[in-house]
Amino acid sequence: MSLSSSSAASLPRMRMFDKIPSAEEFISEIEPLNVPAVFSGCIKNWKAFSQWNPSNGGLDYLQEKAGSSTVEAMLSQQAPVFYGDIRSHERVSLPFSTFIGYCKDNLCDRCDGEDSFLESKKHTLTESHTGQFEFPEQIYLAQVPILNIECTEKVQLECLREDVEMPPFLESKTISSINLWMNSAQSRSSTHYDPHHNLLCIVSGFVLWPPSACPFLYPRPIYGEASNHSTLDLDEPNFCAHPRAEHSDEYSQKIILHGGDALFIPEGWYHQVDSETLTIAVNFWWRSDMMSGLSDHMDSYYLRRILRRLIDKEMNQLLHLPSLVDDKIDGNQSDQPNTRVPGGVQLRQMSVLHETDQLAVSALQKLVSLVHERVNPNQPVNSTPANNLAVEGKDESNEIMKPDLFNLKDDPVALLLWTLQPLALRCVLLAMAHNFPRTLEALILLVLSPVGAEVLTRKFEEMDQLIGEEDRSQFFQIFYGVFDNQIAAMDALLNGKESFARQICVTKVRDYGEVSFTAVLSSRLKRKGMKKWSGFIFDSGWKKK
Repeated sequence: MSLSSSSAASLPRMRMFDKIPSAEEFISEIEPLNVPAVFSGCIKNWKAFSQWNPSNGGLDYLQEKAGSSTVEAMLSQQAPVFYGDIRSHERVSLPFSTFIGYCKDNLCDRCDGEDSFLESKKHTLTESHTGQFEFPEQIYLAQVPILNIECTEKVQLECLREDVEMPPFLESKTISSINLWMNSAQSRSSTHYDPHHNLLCIVSGFVLWPPSACPFLYPRPIYGEASNHSTLDLDEPNFCAHPRAEHSDEYSQKIILHGGDALFIPEGWYHQVDSETLTIAVNFWWRSDMMSGLSDHMDSYYLRRILRRLIDKEMNQLLHLPSLVDDKIDGNQSDQPNTRVPGGVQLRQMSVLHETDQLAVSALQKLVSLVHERVNPNQPVNSTPANNLAVEGKDESNEIMKPDLFNLKDDPVALLLWTLQPLALRCVLLAMAHNFPRTLEALILLVLSPVGAEVLTRKFEEMDQLIGEEDRSQFFQIFYGVFDNQIAAMDALLNGKESFARQICVTKVRDYGEVSFTAVLSSRLKRKGMKKWSGFIFDSGWKKK
């Protein structure tokens, strides 16, 4: 019996409610089942429902209410599909009033009978001298926070909070965030799941898959940056590369929501949103109790979450080495306190280190020396200026093999980076960008190992918590400005991080016992008619031989 015919027929089906449940009914009868539910007319009493309607002056209202706010948007040349992988889009900041202007232009075009949704989205998007984007349909407001209890500093549209009411059945929940989703042209989200329960309000078309459909949707690798997204092109799937995708439709459940409706999406349920022009949605995220009501159809999702937790825990253990961290470079690292740097600091003034900055000067000298020794192993350090290191386009650079190191103790470059406090590392990198740009380029593109990429990006994240937004932006402009190909630099960091996490993932699976692990999966899949488990957890490139 095939997996699709046996399992798809027994899948839990979406439930429809004309009556809004009480908090007790939701907690006891709806949420524990981990099955989607539609609540018709759930939010028709919201101020947002009446005041935000684009057909009834809603755009003017939003512009007056929040037009002065700056929001972060997704920019994708692959529009109308917006993929979650950070390699497939950029995050850009723009005034909310600018985006509202795009919506108004599109609304006028529709009223005039014009087709504002371009047939081709392959143009190169450029920004004019006025700050307007040439192809605004490639802009999508995704997950713009109205409320965020974990990071209040990043809440961009708090002024809209009073227009959004808490649904009565969520009053007992601790809401982690409320977000705005808004598009000026037709759009589609890539298929993905969320790690929280989700209530999505005021949307158009919707397709859902249960977590047990995971094998058919070919999720991105668990060690990747967008592991909750599918790799499938559902419009034109490649069944040769993804043969199991032929059964994905049998698992899908389609629903069209109307203005005022709300959809409960349990954690782990894959979903794809097709939005018509000028669709506005608000969603609520809250954490579920993962230990209660664990149902069989949630196994695939929880398995991925558990593996991700194991990977993160193992990475933290590998990188938390007190005996190494305490071995500071040339002195006490407490000279670099972990305090927030005030805004307005001129980063370019920090590009020249003073002799009094003993820690940073010593680290810079050692880092330049390590990179030089790796790139030019047969020449003394002083014989070739570090600023002239070959990076690309020369025969000698082609012979350089990037170190495939995963242990911090085995990698002197990664260990040096790890022993620096984030602000000290910032000084070192700024000095390298100013004085030794080619050495910095060689460090990232040729020398940085997988564990080194993990360390450096973690230091970047720590740095972000210590400096203001303006300084953060200036720092990364200077850092990436060194590279002729900035995308290649980002790819080098991301690929290194993913290689590090992938190795740990494979190691943890082996540590838990390959035979028993394989036997458990095989028995489950045999019961469901599958002969192979390749790609069940990981991508199709990770196979059981």
